[in-house]
Amino acid sequence: MKFKKSIFITCGVILTIIACKVNPFTGKKELNFVSNDQLFPSSFQQYEAFLDSSNVVHNTAESKMVKRVGQKIKTAAERYLNANGYQGFLNDFKFEYNLVKDDQVNAFAMPGGKTVVYTGILPITQDETGLAVVMGHEVAHALADHGAQRMSRAQIQQLGAVAGSVALSGKSEQTQQIFAQAYGIGSQVGVMLPFSRSQEAEADRIGLTLIAIAGYNPDEAADLWRRMQQRSGGGSTPEFMSTHPSNETRINNLEAWAPQAKAEARKYGVTNFK
Repeated sequence: MKFKKSIFITCGVILTIIACKVNPFTGKKELNFVSNDQLFPSSFQQYEAFLDSSNVVHNTAESKMVKRVGQKIKTAAERYLNANGYQGFLNDFKFEYNLVKDDQVNAFAMPGGKTVVYTGILPITQDETGLAVVMGHEVAHALADHGAQRMSRAQIQQLGAVAGSVALSGKSEQTQQIFAQAYGIGSQVGVMLPFSRSQEAEADRIGLTLIAIAGYNPDEAADLWRRMQQRSGGGSTPEFMSTHPSNETRINNLEAWAPQAKAEARKYGVTNFK
């Protein structure tokens, strides 16, 4: 029994040590053993299937704005990455930006850079800068490999559950059930949800930098989230039980990070923010 348990623990430690990838925007080593070759093809396929089943908006002022903002953010990312020694980082990415007619207040970017904005969010973004804040955040998730990181963490979480089950296989059924319930709650609230919140905050910060380099005013980000807060009526899930930071936390962070984003953009000759 101890031998089996040690195998699981050893495998987990080995995976954690060898399967790290440096985040070019933070300089941190992140757990990631899902390669672009594994993830991107299925991501692109899912994106195309989504578009086939959706009402994609073509050749309107709004759809053209989505594509224009997306291209500016991509160019900003290339400038940042090339200047910081990450030439070729985007070689496997296939950026695409589409507007979909749907009342949902939402947008997303798939691993690999394919992005969707729903028409339902446009009344809140209000203008091109507000849209850039949303798209910068979503594209930042893709650039920071957050999808692959979540998949990697989920596999480690599953490995921990299996190891615990093996270790308790000789115990009573009640003991095993108590462990399964406690592990599920503890790993979700104590590990997976905070990890998701940290990803959201990281995407906010990276997104601010990208839109500032693209020439958009990062000061507008906090105002966008105030509008989001007003739409939701001020109510939200308690932060410790949510995958996202609270509105207050997010607004405070965005206000604090906006000057830093401007300072970074000035390194690239950007002095006017609109």
